[in-house]
Amino acid sequence: MHIKIPSDRLGAVIGPSGEMKKLLEERCGVTLEIDSESGSVNVVAKDDALEAMRVMDVVRAIGRGFSPERALPLLDDEMLMLDVLDLSKLVGTKNDMTRIKGRIIGKEGKTREIMESLTSAKVSVYGKTVAILGYPEQIRIVRAAIEMLMDGAPHGSVYSFLEKKHRELAKVEMEGRPEL
Repeated sequence: MHIKIPSDRLGAVIGPSGEMKKLLEERCGVTLEIDSESGSVNVVAKDDALEAMRVMDVVRAIGRGFSPERALPLLDDEMLMLDVLDLSKLVGTKNDMTRIKGRIIGKEGKTREIMESLTSAKVSVYGKTVAILGYPEQIRIVRAAIEMLMDGAPHGSVYSFLEKKHRELAKVEMEGRPEL
């Protein structure tokens, strides 16, 4: 299985002294073949192809701007998912891209932080993408909030939407869903 990630994120996949690469290989029974020239990461399964797919998700999450610590829970919970929105397919100009990313992040990261705290999902804005790490219902809510921001909704309206959904998610979590 093969994935290409930005070359400036390869260091995070490898980790200091190769620790992250070694952890993924030993824990999941895979071999990571990393080409630092092209940004290519090849995951070779020794036994379990499903584990290799999980490692691919971790590598992809790191490639989309998440720290390895934030990406590792993908290995432990099969309900946890990574969703990547490619903004370049939704936004016309470079100025629009900058504006939309700024709206999603918010002043000093406030909007992204509110999305994370009210949904328990993790959000990374990197390059031309927004990546969301969470359970399906959390991802659905964060995607809806991002779409509202992209459509020009006032931040206050988006925060109100997120607070309403937070109350709904709290009921789901009380029924036994672990928090990220």
